[in-house]
Amino acid sequence: MRASRSFLKLSHLHIQHAWSAYERDAMGDDEYHPLSHTGSNLTEAGGIGYTVVDSIDTLLIMGLHGEYQRARKWVQDRLSFDRDAKFSTFETTIRVLGGLLAAYHLSEEDPIFLSKAQELGNRILPVFDTPSGLPLSFVNLQQAATLQLEFRYLSYLTGEDIYWEKAEETIAVLKAARLPHGLVPIFVDPESGRYMTASVRLGSRGDSYYEYLLKQYLQTDQTEGVYHELYDHAMTGIHDHLVQKSISGKLVYTAELDPRGDRQGKLNWQLIPKQDHLVCFLGGSLMLGATTAGALVDRVSIPPLPSELSEHAKRDWLTGVELVKTCMATHDTRTGLSAEIVHFRTPGDNVVDWSGRTDWYIKGSEPGRIPSLDARYILRPETVESLFLAFRLTGDTQYRDQGWAIFQAIEKHCRVPTGGFASVKNVDQVPVEQEDKMETFLMSETLKYLYLLFSDASVLPLNKYVFNTEVPPFFFLPTSVEGWHADKRDRHIPFRSSYLRFIQGSRE
Repeated sequence: MRASRSFLKLSHLHIQHAWSAYERDAMGDDEYHPLSHTGSNLTEAGGIGYTVVDSIDTLLIMGLHGEYQRARKWVQDRLSFDRDAKFSTFETTIRVLGGLLAAYHLSEEDPIFLSKAQELGNRILPVFDTPSGLPLSFVNLQQAATLQLEFRYLSYLTGEDIYWEKAEETIAVLKAARLPHGLVPIFVDPESGRYMTASVRLGSRGDSYYEYLLKQYLQTDQTEGVYHELYDHAMTGIHDHLVQKSISGKLVYTAELDPRGDRQGKLNWQLIPKQDHLVCFLGGSLMLGATTAGALVDRVSIPPLPSELSEHAKRDWLTGVELVKTCMATHDTRTGLSAEIVHFRTPGDNVVDWSGRTDWYIKGSEPGRIPSLDARYILRPETVESLFLAFRLTGDTQYRDQGWAIFQAIEKHCRVPTGGFASVKNVDQVPVEQEDKMETFLMSETLKYLYLLFSDASVLPLNKYVFNTEVPPFFFLPTSVEGWHADKRDRHIPFRSSYLRFIQGSRE
């Protein structure tokens, strides 16, 4: 426990190093550039506080009260959604709406956050006015199927059912359009509500769909069978069509399916042995799903016993454990950081990789050459997310050891001495060349998950909270809209008392 508390103290220093630089150079801007000490916004009309709002719950969870108070004051005095510009429905919902809702809960229901959340929710609602009910604004799979946690929570807190009703319509549309194998292409037509011919993958544009099927089931306290049905169907499709083994047989990974037309115009599907860093959420997610959606008992042991899991849950648990191993294996680079995209070797591919790695390789990572975008590390959190879940579900300290190694690599190669953290252009080149950008998810996800990995299990316990894809925590809700209204006066969960006892102990 002493080692855990030492890490938590280091976590405080790192989040303060990141936050203080952003606050000094770019307070209120959507994005931060630590090398040039500047900020930028996502539109010419101005920003909507992506980094501020996305980080508030992290400040609260870590007990950084001074930083939180200044962030709260900015939200109260400066945050404005009066922008004549286009913003991504998906990104705005998960980062800003989700951040405001989490801040409302963790601040013991400070009304400024709910007021801003409802204002933003009202501004987002028109994107659902399409023939199919699917949302507009750069519509893709994530945006259509991953607004439900935030909009359901907003309905619960305000008593206004419209947010939930609009978001829930999309699930009905997608359920009606689902394909026999349970997998879905990354694009869906907002006019017809039907899937388009496009890649099937668990990385960019696809990851959050699969992630949210489970999380919606958990948020409704495992009572909404439609989410369980869609989740189980999708996980079976993933196992049947995407899960692969490396040529040595030692690493399990997920491939992608790409549509290809031949000369006769016939559509074929090609399996691509490529895995994004984004896919590394799946290992922990499968383990969580096995012990919740797939559990045969109310209270699953830590780690779970085979007799406590269904056959599908046993399958998912084993695959989840192996995917975490694979994602950690991709940290076997000169920096100890994982690349944005790795490719896995296949028999007869004739790939000659300079690094000597036999199972996988990074395109364009040779030192001394202009690196490819695949070779970057942009401070992503997905592997750490899975380590956090794996540790909570097993108690196995190897996951903390692996998180500590990632933490050290970030500190060594991404930390900017004058403040903040920067992306790395090539994970296989040392010394590194940094890129002038600190992604918002460093503070909202990566450092938060590392902190939670070393925190006590009573801090945001998995049997009471579900995390949205940007990691604001939402607590489990009553099982029906009618139940929400009856439960409204009783909705507060005493997060702060147990949390404060823990955090005070960690600072001793």
